[in-house]
Amino acid sequence: MKSSLSDTIWLSEKRKNLLLLLVEGPRNIDQIKTSLNVTSKAMMPQIKILKEQDMIIQNESDEYELSDVGRIIVRNMSPLLKTLEVIEENREYWATRDLSAIPEPLAYRLGELGQCMLIEPDLNHMFDLPVEFTENLTRSEDVKMFASYFHPLYPELFSEIIERGIKFELILTDSVLNRMKNDCLDHLKLLASSDNTELHVCDDSIKLTTVSVTERFTYICLFNKDGRYDHRKIMSFDDSARIWGEELFSYYQERSRQLKDI
Repeated sequence: MKSSLSDTIWLSEKRKNLLLLLVEGPRNIDQIKTSLNVTSKAMMPQIKILKEQDMIIQNESDEYELSDVGRIIVRNMSPLLKTLEVIEENREYWATRDLSAIPEPLAYRLGELGQCMLIEPDLNHMFDLPVEFTENLTRSEDVKMFASYFHPLYPELFSEIIERGIKFELILTDSVLNRMKNDCLDHLKLLASSDNTELHVCDDSIKLTTVSVTERFTYICLFNKDGRYDHRKIMSFDDSARIWGEELFSYYQERSRQLKDI
C-alpha cells in the first residue's frame, strides 16, 4: 500500500532534500550523492519510493528529474519550507512581534526574507545605530527608508546620504516630521531641497517602526506585541528579501503624501 504524498515528502529528510534539489534540474546519482552528501545505499530506497509515487522519473540519460506532478507539488512546498526556516531561525523574535504592520500578502511570503541576521544591541550600545546597517546604507546607490520614530543620529545619517549623491526615498510619520522641524530644521530643509531625495509623510497610526531597503540589504524593525520598540532588528542580504522589502516600502509609500517643501 502506497503512503500518502504528504508522508512521502515530510517523513523523510532525504526525500524532501532530493525533491528540492531536482527543482534546479535533472541530476544523476553521482551528482545527487555529492549535493546531498549521501551514499547510494542510503539514497536509492528513497528514489524508489519517489518513483513509485510518480513524483520523479528517470530519463534516457539515466538522470532523475521531477515529473509534472512532482514539479507542481515541489513548487508549492518550497514557500512553506522557506517560511519555516525564517521563523525557526529566530522563532522567539517573530513570536513576540506585532506583525499587523506587514500586509497579509507579504506576511504569507515571509520566507522570502531568506537568511536573516537578528541584531540585538547590548546595554552599552542600545541607542546606537547598528554598524551593519550604517556601513551598508552609506555604500548603497539607492536607499528607501520608512521611519516612525526619531533617532538622534538620523539627521546626520540623512545628510551623509545626500552628500554622497545616493538616490533617497524617505517616508516619515507626521510626528517625526514635526520633531525634525523643531530640532533640526536645517537637515530637514536639506532633505526637501535635494534633487536626489523624495520625501513623503504619513500619519502616526502605522504600527511599523523602521524599514530600510537598498540594493544591498533589507532591514526591518517591528514593535513587539506590547507596542514597544525593543531595539531588535532583522537584516537580510538575500535578493528575495530586497524584492520583499521594496514591496513593503511601496505599500506604505502609496499611503503617504509627498512633501514638496517645508
